[in-house]
Amino acid sequence: MAGRIRAEDVQAVKERSSITDIVRDHVSLRPAGVGSMKGLCPFHDEKTPSFTVREAVGVYHCFGCGEGGDVISFVQKLDHLTFAEAVERLAAKLGMELRYEEGGGPRDGVGLGKRTRLLEAHRAAAEFYHERLLESPEARIGRDFLRERGFASPEAKLFGIGYAPRGGEELARHLRGKGFTAEELTIGGLCGSGSRGLYDRFRGRLVWPIRDITGETVGFGARRLYDNDRIAAKYLNTTETPIYKKSSVLYGLDLAKKSITRDRLAVVVEGYTDVMAAHLSGVEGAVATCGTAFGVDHIKVLRRIMRDEADLAPARVVFTFDGDAAGQKAAMKAYAEDQRWASQSFVAVAKDGMDPCDLRLREGDSAVRELVADAVPMFEFAVRTTLARFDLSTAEGRVRGMAAVAPIINSIRDSSLRPEYVRTVAGWVGVEVEQMRDQVARAGRIQAKEEAKGEARANPETPEPTTAEAGSGMPRPDLRDPVVRAERQLLQAMLQHPSLFTSDDLDAIEPEGLAAPAHRAVFTAVRTVGPLQQGETLGAWHVRIDEATPLAVASLVAELSVAPLPVVHDQATGLPPEGYTRSLLVRVRDTALARQVFEATSRMRQLDSDPHADPDERRRLGQSLYDLQRQRAALREEVL
Repeated sequence: MAGRIRAEDVQAVKERSSITDIVRDHVSLRPAGVGSMKGLCPFHDEKTPSFTVREAVGVYHCFGCGEGGDVISFVQKLDHLTFAEAVERLAAKLGMELRYEEGGGPRDGVGLGKRTRLLEAHRAAAEFYHERLLESPEARIGRDFLRERGFASPEAKLFGIGYAPRGGEELARHLRGKGFTAEELTIGGLCGSGSRGLYDRFRGRLVWPIRDITGETVGFGARRLYDNDRIAAKYLNTTETPIYKKSSVLYGLDLAKKSITRDRLAVVVEGYTDVMAAHLSGVEGAVATCGTAFGVDHIKVLRRIMRDEADLAPARVVFTFDGDAAGQKAAMKAYAEDQRWASQSFVAVAKDGMDPCDLRLREGDSAVRELVADAVPMFEFAVRTTLARFDLSTAEGRVRGMAAVAPIINSIRDSSLRPEYVRTVAGWVGVEVEQMRDQVARAGRIQAKEEAKGEARANPETPEPTTAEAGSGMPRPDLRDPVVRAERQLLQAMLQHPSLFTSDDLDAIEPEGLAAPAHRAVFTAVRTVGPLQQGETLGAWHVRIDEATPLAVASLVAELSVAPLPVVHDQATGLPPEGYTRSLLVRVRDTALARQVFEATSRMRQLDSDPHADPDERRRLGQSLYDLQRQRAALREEVL
């Protein structure tokens, strides 16, 4: 049985892993206040960023969907890993060797989790294929193919291109010799299993490694080279596996990510060689899908990288399509999803229908750059493509064309632009502006009715309201209450700046004195751990906080650890004003004392109206009231 990773090693992984760097592999972040970074959430679709990271604390939280946690939970949730697999993956990135308790080792006795094993197998396969391309006489056909398209050894090395031998078992033997099991090779899609044993998935083909956004090889795309290949398909791709989902992987994104983030420009091309040609021509933000149409999951990936945010200047997405019917169909499919972007979408179609690879070969690098620069708005392309189906020289054709493009105009996100587009398209169709305007209004009414019908079908009854922590037994703190708001801000300050609070500060507050049950649970964890120790890092302190926090409020701790405080921090120290934190301490303590005064006063009234009341209890209660009032007076002195 696998041994448990030692607790001190888990803590070391947390402390040494930069949560900002790990998140940045998937999300473009920008400053959002002192010590905070913000971007679009990778766990739900949003137009305005609400995903916040605080490096010093080592936590993240999304104020849109409520997901939050530390660097380990981020890797767990994003890649669907177990806790141990996430720790092992982070340790591998750090080059750190983990130790296991009870004399045991990691799963399967190989030192790595399942996902990491599959990634290692793909890395070894990519190296094997690439070596064969460069060194094997059999691979000359592959080298010739690349050379004919303007790619030599340096380009093959940059993109990791390889050659799969025709023999059919060479990769299987190579990887088995490196200790990978038959199950790992078949589950990973590298090999198949037949009556004669393992066989290579790709044979006699040129192979492109498909890498995820972090640069890890997760699959392959293979191009037919031989006319007598028994598989007729020109391209074969890795089937979906635990590490490869084609609907969310974009070829070339590992190389394009930096450019897309910097320029906020993504260029979507159609094939592997088109990505290569674009990058080598200076269009470094080029990516391609892997054997599937560009879809919703691809949009989500690019939006996070290019900061496709509603409150920023629009980013740009350029689609290059062939000029044939298939290319036009692909463009219209992309336009159907255009509402999912906050950015501006464009279409680039080269003359004579050439793809970027052919264009580079015939006219050079500058022609590829000009193709992207001269792209036309997606809206214009969609309208002109639609109108091309009608004979606009006839009245009937104009009427039908006008009706076909009216829904496209109505779908424009920015309604202030519609009048101008109505005038423009009316000119293209050859009708009066009023005619076009009426047709667009009619399309809007029809669309509104259809949406209302769809909503009624999807929601036959109004659902019961739920709390943010449904099922946890811990209701969400009601921030409409000013007392609860003060408690929240105090806990934020304690979690984000624990150096400002002493043991005496923590001891002066009783958890029962906090109004919100969830706040009591969080404060109890803070009080149990105690203040930041001398020489202890904030990340290490938060590891202890996590261990002391009940599961029911773990997400709230992550939220409070990144939520901005409503005060200006000192630019030199990054700390909130001392007077602010002191006033919060006083406010929370005074509220608790006021509650005790109210309860004691109520009991005193009960005793006064009871002729049989115990006089000793009345005296004790009177003394208690006196002491409570003195404590409140002393508190007020603290803030004067």
